[in-house]
Amino acid sequence: MPANNKKFTNKRPDNRKPQVTKKEPKVQGEKILVYKPEMNVSQVAEGLGLTNASMIKRLMQLGLMASVNQIIDRDTIEVIAMDEGYEVKDEVITDVTRYDEMSVVDDPKDMVKRPPIVTVMGHVDHGKTTLLDAIRKSRVVEGEAGGITQHIGAYQVMRNGEAITFIDTPGHAAFTEMRARGAKVTDIVVLVVAGDDGVMPQTLEALDHAKAAKVPIIVAVNKMDKPQSNPERVMNELAERDLLPEAWGGRTPYVMVSALKRQGIDELLDVIQLISEIEEFKANPNRLAKGTVIEASLDKGRGPVATLIIESGTLHIGDYIVIGNTYGKVRTMTDDLKKRYNEAVPSQPIEVTGLNEVPQAGDIFMAFTDERITRDIALERQARHRESEAKIMKKASLDKMFGEMESTEKELNIIIKGDVQGSIEALKNLLEKINIDGFHVNVVRSSVGAITENDVTLASASHAILIGFNVRPTAAVKLVADQQGVEIRLYNIIYRIQEDIEAALKGMLVPTFEEIVTGQVEVRETFKISKIGTIAGCYVTDGVIKRDALVRVIRDGIVVYEGKLASLKRFKDDAKEVKQGYECGLSIENFNDLKNGDIIEASQMKEVEVD
Repeated sequence: MPANNKKFTNKRPDNRKPQVTKKEPKVQGEKILVYKPEMNVSQVAEGLGLTNASMIKRLMQLGLMASVNQIIDRDTIEVIAMDEGYEVKDEVITDVTRYDEMSVVDDPKDMVKRPPIVTVMGHVDHGKTTLLDAIRKSRVVEGEAGGITQHIGAYQVMRNGEAITFIDTPGHAAFTEMRARGAKVTDIVVLVVAGDDGVMPQTLEALDHAKAAKVPIIVAVNKMDKPQSNPERVMNELAERDLLPEAWGGRTPYVMVSALKRQGIDELLDVIQLISEIEEFKANPNRLAKGTVIEASLDKGRGPVATLIIESGTLHIGDYIVIGNTYGKVRTMTDDLKKRYNEAVPSQPIEVTGLNEVPQAGDIFMAFTDERITRDIALERQARHRESEAKIMKKASLDKMFGEMESTEKELNIIIKGDVQGSIEALKNLLEKINIDGFHVNVVRSSVGAITENDVTLASASHAILIGFNVRPTAAVKLVADQQGVEIRLYNIIYRIQEDIEAALKGMLVPTFEEIVTGQVEVRETFKISKIGTIAGCYVTDGVIKRDALVRVIRDGIVVYEGKLASLKRFKDDAKEVKQGYECGLSIENFNDLKNGDIIEASQMKEVEVD
C-alpha cells in the first residue's frame, strides 16, 4: 500500500506538472507538536513527551475527565502544549493517499486566467432555475417533479467570448447540504430574491452559506415584471444583513431582473464579468487535474457517471482518476448539452464516465498517469474507510446496547436508494431535521442505484423500511421483499417522503393520554358488607360517572385516595354509567374508608393526538 510521495512518482510525458507539497523547515531546538485531526490523549502525550498519567492529570486540572483513547479538541491541545513550551502546527501531508488533504503550491508564472464559477442561490420559487434558463436560453424548468430543482447541475455559457460557469443549487431547506456543497467550489454567489416576496428564511440560509464561503455576493432582484414587486423593500431587508447596495454607498451590486421576460440578464452578466476581472481568478492548467464532484449517478447504459468541476490542471480522456474511495479511467467527457470533449480545463464542468463505482457528491478527485498507482491509492482509501466505518458501527452498537437499557426512545430504520447522490443527501438531511419527541430516524444505508436483493436482505435483518427515490425494484426483488415481509415505498417527490415518515413515526410513539374529569358524586350513606367491603350510597352532583372510571376520594378538599371503581350499581342492577341527578351505589378497589360527605371525582384517560 502507498505510504508517501516517493513511492508514487506521478509523471506525464507532456508539460503538465504534478502536484507538490510545501514542507515547513524545522528550526533546530524548536519544540513542535504536529497536530492531526482527531488526536487522542495518548497521541498528544507522546507528541509532548508526557506520560499518559501526566496528560490525564493536566486535563483534570482543566476540568476535563478523559481516558487515554478519548479524542480531545485542538483548543485544549494548544493550551497544554503552550504550558509545555510547544508550538502546535498543522500536519504537512506527504501521503499521496491523502491527496484531498494536500496543499498544492503552484508557481505564479504558471497561473493563467480562468472563468469564474458562479453559484445561484435563493428561496424556493424565487426563480433561480428560470434565471439560469434565461441565461442558457434552454428550457429546463418543465417536467421537474414537484416544481423544484431535484439535482445540482453545472453549466457553462459564453459571454463576449469569455466563459462563465454556473452551478444551480436547489432552494428548499431540504437541500441545505447541497447548497453548502455548491458554495465550497464557487467564486461568486448570485442571491436571487423575488421582488414581490422579499427576503425569506431560505434566502437567509443561502446568504449564510455565501458569507461562510467568503466570496463576492451579487443580489438579483427577480420578478421585476410584476406590478407588486418592491425592490426597495428587498434592499432594506438585506441591508440589515450587511448587504448594503452600491447605490447606497455599499459594496453589494443589486441587479433588477425578470427571468421570465429575459430582462436584466445582460446587466447581471456584465456585473459577474466585472467582478471576475477585479478578483482575477486564476489556475494552473499545466498539471494533473484536481477538482470536486458536483453530482453523481448511476446510468443504465453508461454505468457510474459523475459531474466534475475542474479546479486546477487539465483533465484528459484516458487519465486515471481517484474520486473519494473509488477510481477509474476517464472514458468520455461531455457537457450539459452532451457535447464531447477530449480535455477539460479549470472551471469547466464536465460529466465523465469510466468509474468503477458511483462516488459521493462533494468528493475531491485527482488525476494520475499510472493505473496501478491509481488503483492502489483507491484501495488504500477504501480500506481506511471500512476501518473507520467499523469503529463507528462498534461504537453505535455499544451506544445502542446501553441506550436500550436506559431509554424508551423508539427509532425507525430506513434504507434509502436513489437515482443521484445529491437527492440522497438532501433526503437524509430532511429526515434528520424531523423533530417529534420520543423517536428518531436511523438511516441504515443510503446509496445510488436500483433496489437489489441485498438491500431487501439488509432491510429484513435490520427491520427497516426501503425507500426508493426515482428508482424501481424488479419483479424478482419485489417477490423477495414480499417473502421476507419488507416494505418498499417508492417516491418521486422528496417532501412526500417527509410526510409519510412523520406519520409513521407518530404511529410508533407511545400514546399520549390526558386525564378528563367526567363528573362528581357525593357520598350520602355507607354500608359495610363482609367479603365485599364498604359500599357507598351516592348522589351524582355533576357530569357522569362510568363503570371503568378512575376516581379520587376528596375529603375536606384534600385528596385522600386515588384508584379505580370496583363496582357501580343503580338499585340492584349493574350500571355502565350514572348521570347527574341520579343516585347510585359504588365501591372502590382496595379502599374501604369511605365516609359520609366524601366527594368522589370520576375521570377517564383519553388518548391525545400528537401535533
